[in-house]
Amino acid sequence: MKLSNTLVWTLADAFVTAHSSSQHMNAMQNRRLNDVVHHARSSSPLYRHLYQGVSQQIENIAQLPSIDKATLMGSFDDWVTDPEVRLQDLKVNFLSNLDRVGDLYLGKYMVMTTSGTTGEPAILLQDDQSWNVINVMGRTRPQAIVTRINLVQLARRGMRTAALFATGGHYGAAALTERVRRFSPLIAERTRVISVLRPIDEIVAELNSFNPTLISGYPSIISLLAVEQRSGRLRITPLHILCAGELLTPSTRQEINEVFNCPLTEGYAATEVPALAMQCEEYRFHVNADWYVLEAVDENHLPVPAGVESATVLVTNLANRVQPIIRYDLGDRVTMFPDTCACGSVLPSLSVEGRTNDVLELEGTDEHRVSILPLALGSVIEETPGVHRYQVVGRDPHGISIRLDVDAGFEKPKVEHEVSERVRRFFDSLGVSAVNIFHDSASPQQDQGSGKLRQVIRG
Repeated sequence: MKLSNTLVWTLADAFVTAHSSSQHMNAMQNRRLNDVVHHARSSSPLYRHLYQGVSQQIENIAQLPSIDKATLMGSFDDWVTDPEVRLQDLKVNFLSNLDRVGDLYLGKYMVMTTSGTTGEPAILLQDDQSWNVINVMGRTRPQAIVTRINLVQLARRGMRTAALFATGGHYGAAALTERVRRFSPLIAERTRVISVLRPIDEIVAELNSFNPTLISGYPSIISLLAVEQRSGRLRITPLHILCAGELLTPSTRQEINEVFNCPLTEGYAATEVPALAMQCEEYRFHVNADWYVLEAVDENHLPVPAGVESATVLVTNLANRVQPIIRYDLGDRVTMFPDTCACGSVLPSLSVEGRTNDVLELEGTDEHRVSILPLALGSVIEETPGVHRYQVVGRDPHGISIRLDVDAGFEKPKVEHEVSERVRRFFDSLGVSAVNIFHDSASPQQDQGSGKLRQVIRG
């Protein structure tokens, strides 16, 4: 597989920057910020309007207004900087075809979809530079993942990667993995996307057969695999596990470590900022500040001091030019560390509250409880036409309630009926067909403590 010149440049730049001073990092970040703002202002009608009256030279990122997902998606065709990209064509001729997952739209853009923590669906494109940053930063910062793996064992056993994520759509992690599989037949043979929508016994059987040396997935599915491994039904010996997409609690981390006895790395990112931060051996997340800007802010989007938990975070992607993400409200609560990390990285570090969706335990047809992964259930609901936001509340082992906000132009009763049908088929596939599905007339409710929308919660 031949490395492109831009990928080689990104690798070299990442190495030099990681070993530079924080002053050099800040200066580089500011140059790239001005470049992406200039590009957005000149090529995106949305940003051109948004930045009227904003100085041409940005000395402080707070000079720029913040933006949210609803605003961007509501003006998609004016947001993108490539006039060939049109939302209707993207939906009809690309996203509707699941055989295209991992392909390049218009031959040049990686496409990923996500609902994010707000439940509002988003469609994100990654251009060539953004794709290179994803590949480099996600593997080399702050401590290269390869240094955590027993390379002798990896060479002896071979690299076999299992990615356990939601499928059935152009979802971020699955789409990224499928893209990697297209690089060569050898990589495709040794890399598998295993859908978390499948029954756990099927997942266990495939993992036992494949015997992966590298695993990535949501913490909730990795935790379930730890239970299966402890019981003896799962029999694998991974050399490294990467968790992302949900909150990894200390107790879950300990359980996974005890059962699999291999290095465990956690990533903090979103489809809008796919390689935002990785965790070091000190359990701090380090922001790849040369390509991403992260601002910890209060309810009014004013900066909070280091050591103080934020109300939300604003993120800026300095690599993506086709869909500029500038001061985007991600919705997470974080706390920046005021000191330099003991791991030695010059990259700013933080702790993350993360997503706090619950795993539901529902009664199976054989009277055994079945664990329902929140992102798996959510992917079934969010793909229903007309669903804008959703929330699932587990009433008891025999029933759930679903709260929906629907898009304009859709009739809520019809959307609720379609959601029920899809969830019922999903439950049937998992052997929980006796579960009752109710619809709550209320809209999804934000958590009173965090202010965030928890999409799947136990009642």
